[in-house]
Amino acid sequence: METVLRPPRRWRVTLAIIAGFNLLSAVVGFVGLTAGGGLGLPLAWLHDSVFSSYVWPGVILGIVVGGSQALALVAQRRRLRLAWGLHAAAGLVMIVWVFVEIAILLVWSPLQGLYFATGLLQVVAAVLALGAWPRPFFAVEGAAAVHRTL
Repeated sequence: METVLRPPRRWRVTLAIIAGFNLLSAVVGFVGLTAGGGLGLPLAWLHDSVFSSYVWPGVILGIVVGGSQALALVAQRRRLRLAWGLHAAAGLVMIVWVFVEIAILLVWSPLQGLYFATGLLQVVAAVLALGAWPRPFFAVEGAAAVHRTL
C-alpha cells in the first residue's frame, strides 16, 4: 500500500479558495459574455480578431478556464493525487487566458491584472503543495536524520 502525503492544510485551503474564486468568475464571465450581450464591452475591440461577437470568447472562458478550475476542485475534493497538478494547470490556463485576451483586445484592465495574479498564485501554491519547497534544515525527522544525511 502506497502512502500518499497530503499537502499542509494552508495550501489545500488556499488552493480551494483561489480555484473557487476563479471558477465563479469564469461562470459569471461566461454568462455575461454569452447571454448578457458581452457585458457592455465594445465590439470595436474585436474588430481585428477572429471573433465577431463575445459569444465564443465567453464559451471558451466558461469551458476551458472554468472547466479547468472545476476539475481541480473536484479532484481535490475527492482527494486524488493529481489534484495539485490540476491546480497548477488551472492556474497556467488562467495566465494564458489573460495573455491571449490582452493580445486579442489590445486593451488592459485591472481585472486582467487580478486574474493574472490569481493564476500565478494558484500555480505557486500548487507547486508548494506538491512539496517543491525544501523543509527547514532541522525539521527533517530530527537532528539525527540530518546528521546522517550530511
